[in-house]
Amino acid sequence: MKLMQFKYFDEIRLGMKTEAGVVDVKAASEALDLSVPFTMESAIAGGDSAREQLETLCAAALTQNSPSYVLNEAILAFAPVVSRPQKIICVGLNYRKHAEETKAEIPTSPILFNKFANALSAHGDHIELPLTSDEVDYEAELAIIIGKTAKNVEETDALNYVYGYSCANDLSARNLQRRTSQWMLGKSCDGFAPIGPYIVTADEVDNPDNLAISCSVNGIQKQNSNTSDMIFSCSAIISYVSKHMTLVPGDIILTGTPEGVVLGYPRDQRVYLQTGDLVEVAIEQLGKLTVQMT
Repeated sequence: MKLMQFKYFDEIRLGMKTEAGVVDVKAASEALDLSVPFTMESAIAGGDSAREQLETLCAAALTQNSPSYVLNEAILAFAPVVSRPQKIICVGLNYRKHAEETKAEIPTSPILFNKFANALSAHGDHIELPLTSDEVDYEAELAIIIGKTAKNVEETDALNYVYGYSCANDLSARNLQRRTSQWMLGKSCDGFAPIGPYIVTADEVDNPDNLAISCSVNGIQKQNSNTSDMIFSCSAIISYVSKHMTLVPGDIILTGTPEGVVLGYPRDQRVYLQTGDLVEVAIEQLGKLTVQMT
């Protein structure tokens, strides 16, 4: 199942992507008189039961003849796939070749940092370059969305706590990131965590540790790798984090970026993001996330 959020006047609505279009969950449930979760938060918190309700609604909606609640995705204004995550946790230097290109030591434990809700943005958004940086870099990343409360979980069980996966771009202001030993300032500028366009539920992702991942700028490929190059697997990351802090439904984990970022080039060859640049992150089975810098 592919879920997304879109803007409907002053509302953020839950949608289900299908081959026929996007099912407006609220409108369809009212028209068909079926009880389902209306928000992404309630869909995630509801687990298997909520998913079954949504699948039933989707099947019923698509049997109707040209219903008004099946929308053309191309005209929708997307919203971030999760509106109010309690935590946005990021993993640094988690791809072996990326660590090598930046001449960093291979970490022996996950390097964790955070972003905040102000950084959330959506597929199709225009993201303002901060006045304090002319060194904004792209970072294609696999995002994990937690589906169940996870505390002290073992690696062998960790993926059972995942609701789904999404594409993400860990935008980074490198000059701010280098200013001190703490990376947070360079990572949490407004809009610096675009995530989307969909949450693909975990049952539809064969192996999150073996997905093609890439990033292009203005149609020119900059990153091209596979999540199999991650130093710490998705299950290892979830287990590690859960042994230090409790993960709750809707929490987001960004799992690191592969080689090919601007920072990895020699200084005289670095071309950071500019106004007007179109940045696309593509991950196998998950879709393409596109934002434009302004």
